[in-house]
Amino acid sequence: MPVQSVLVTNGDIDHVAGLLTLREMQPFSLFATNGIHDVIAENPIFDALNASVVKRRPILLNEPFELVTNLTATLFPVPGKVPLYLEGDQVQTDLVGEQTVGVALRTQGKTAYYIPGCAALTPELRAQLEGANLLFFDGTLWQNDEMVRAGLGQKTGKRMGHMSMDGPDGSIAEFANMQIGRKVFVHMNNTNPVLRPGSTENARAQAKGWTIGQDGMEITL
Repeated sequence: MPVQSVLVTNGDIDHVAGLLTLREMQPFSLFATNGIHDVIAENPIFDALNASVVKRRPILLNEPFELVTNLTATLFPVPGKVPLYLEGDQVQTDLVGEQTVGVALRTQGKTAYYIPGCAALTPELRAQLEGANLLFFDGTLWQNDEMVRAGLGQKTGKRMGHMSMDGPDGSIAEFANMQIGRKVFVHMNNTNPVLRPGSTENARAQAKGWTIGQDGMEITL
């Protein structure tokens, strides 16, 4: 089935680079906030997405829109930061605005949330997610400093604008007492030991009610 719509939740390279694989004159709608559309428009490489066939659809925060037939989406701000290539000397990792968003997906009276990047679970975000049928959430790292300890990078999860799974302020602990039908970790970095079946970390996450997302996974609400 041809792609009908693409929804981008921030301007990071790993979120927008895939657009270039859709450059073969295939018509579709590209949904994003005005801020993210501006980031894409400033890079001429994305002119490969011919504007005559790829319609740019700027979306206001907290305004529902039809993503595809019978599926309504709403973008809402979550704490995060600007893309790495737009960082200046001072970096704020908990910005709340158009640069990092989550998505509420609604159909047939049920709601799923998709939040692949999130720096913190604020009281406002907690209240919004309470009672959701399904949550896809940022699972980038198991521990805040795992990339540093592995010798694979200089930055912690917090510096990159991500909550970690483990720890007293990690996502497993923060979501422990919330009423959510099903919780799925997505957007895992390849350093995250939760990706290894049979690992202690994988078992701990599943014991706390989390599913580890996999390529090709399909979930029915």
